[in-house]
Amino acid sequence: MQLSPIQQRSLSHFEISEERGFLPVPDPLISYVCCPDLEWLGRQLPKLLAARQLRNTINTMQNLIPGRKDDWTVDTYRYANRILSFAAHGYIWENPDHPLDRLPANLAVPWCEVSRRLGRPPVLSYASYALDNWRRLDPSRSIELDNIVLLQNFLGGLDEEWFVAIHVDIEAKAGPAMAAILRAQEAAERDHADKVTKELMTLASTMESMCSTLDRMPERCDPYMYYHRVRPFIHGWKNNPALPNGLVYEGVEEYREEPQYFRGETGAQSSIIPALDAALGITHAEDPLTVYLAEMRHYMPPAHRAFLERLEHQQDHAGRPLLSGYIMDHKSNKPDLWQAYHECVQLLARFRATHLDYAATYIHQQSEKQSTNPTSVGTGGTPFMEYLKKHLEETKPIGQ
Repeated sequence: MQLSPIQQRSLSHFEISEERGFLPVPDPLISYVCCPDLEWLGRQLPKLLAARQLRNTINTMQNLIPGRKDDWTVDTYRYANRILSFAAHGYIWENPDHPLDRLPANLAVPWCEVSRRLGRPPVLSYASYALDNWRRLDPSRSIELDNIVLLQNFLGGLDEEWFVAIHVDIEAKAGPAMAAILRAQEAAERDHADKVTKELMTLASTMESMCSTLDRMPERCDPYMYYHRVRPFIHGWKNNPALPNGLVYEGVEEYREEPQYFRGETGAQSSIIPALDAALGITHAEDPLTVYLAEMRHYMPPAHRAFLERLEHQQDHAGRPLLSGYIMDHKSNKPDLWQAYHECVQLLARFRATHLDYAATYIHQQSEKQSTNPTSVGTGGTPFMEYLKKHLEETKPIGQ
């Protein structure tokens, strides 16, 4: 079933597409001739970071982005923000045992300017780390594993590439799921139970593909390498014992030399799971993780954040979530509908269970404990194991 023109406009309004979900259209910008110094820095960053010469190099650079940006598009801003975010985190965490709590003006000022235009905080977010950070080896093929590579790395290497590529592949596979959700909601409004069932089956098929991709994480991303070579650079400076006083963005007028506190990059900044929760009527009792996840909305692209708000406010006449309320009303007389819904919830639980297992394997079970790479919190800076288990337990069909 094709999306109606209204639904197509609705998805595109929120910068989402059925073909690639929350990934940008067109593909992320690879280079931009008007930013030669910035482009050079992005290309050399892994080597400079490996030699621990990134800080020294950045300290000598000026005019990373041009003063006039009359011809800049949103794609240009995303391109610049990607490199500036990696450069800033590399500057701060170049020596993970001795991170810096001040960012020089030549990097802080353009970074804050660009991130502000995108409606994002000046910190490496999931959007710059994954959504805007890939290219296709063969542009004629789909966005999928073994056809996507990263545009920007920290140290680089197989484990870092694969870790992010898994996320990009999942994002692409989520596109049909978002479209199916909208079609199912429309069918529910029109009381077309068979169409709702069909769209839930499409949703389940898509979620199965997402789970299959997530299952492949260990193929080329080793837990030890992730913990010691990938994870240290994506930490933020909020609730991080390595940077207890936050970060000073030198030269940024609005911050007035006062330290700022932002969370690190995390998959919790992806819109996929919140969208599925909202569509399937999955709710979570308030706890530190729900508070944290609500905060993560501010790190998402504004259009994606608005999409989640739209889903969460789609209600029926009784004030219930539109889709799950309809399903509940037809639980007894439409067994196929209930079965399709139940399968979707089971797959969401499977996805969460796999993620919980990875959180334990890739982080919690790593024996070395150090202040710059704490095991008790996620990269976003929050305790995770206890509440991830709780949210998994809460992923169950409505009414149960």
